[in-house]
Amino acid sequence: MSKVIAYMADGLEEVECLAVVDVLRRAGIEVVMTSITDKKQVLGSHNFLIGTDAIASEIDPLDADMIFLPGGMPGTKYLTESAYVTKAIKDAFAAGKKLAAICAAPSVLGVNGLLEGKKATCYPGWESALSGAEIVNAGVVRDGNVITGRGLGFAIDEGLEILKAMVDEETSEKIKKAIQHPTTI
Repeated sequence: MSKVIAYMADGLEEVECLAVVDVLRRAGIEVVMTSITDKKQVLGSHNFLIGTDAIASEIDPLDADMIFLPGGMPGTKYLTESAYVTKAIKDAFAAGKKLAAICAAPSVLGVNGLLEGKKATCYPGWESALSGAEIVNAGVVRDGNVITGRGLGFAIDEGLEILKAMVDEETSEKIKKAIQHPTTI
């Protein structure tokens, strides 16, 4: 079974995170919602308190097939400043693992040099932080082992694209139909 680590920080965009996690779990993918603090909960940017499965210091990111970073502010700032997240994404990328980020969070990949030569998207205004990337005006972009999304309105599409990358298009379409999602990427 595939495994994803979703790194979560206080100030994250709740729906971006939970919509992606929901889509993946519906397909049977193990998602470990992981706090980057020392508490097994995070407070989202809209004051939703979300319980997590683990804290970053308890898990080995290389045990996962993918790392997912939800956006939101100041959550993205905290992800960028986190030594756990920086080491995890760099190690995962070097090991050929998949990375996904949405909204402002693709900037975390960009400032760490992980978008060099890749097509990527992000929340408008964050493009300058996507160092070395070819900016694409699309809701969700997959380039090799990296998937980026523009923002909350594309969270389900991001989850479906992750399914295509981790499982297959048939599974993604099955989940899309089950949740009555009418749009295409």
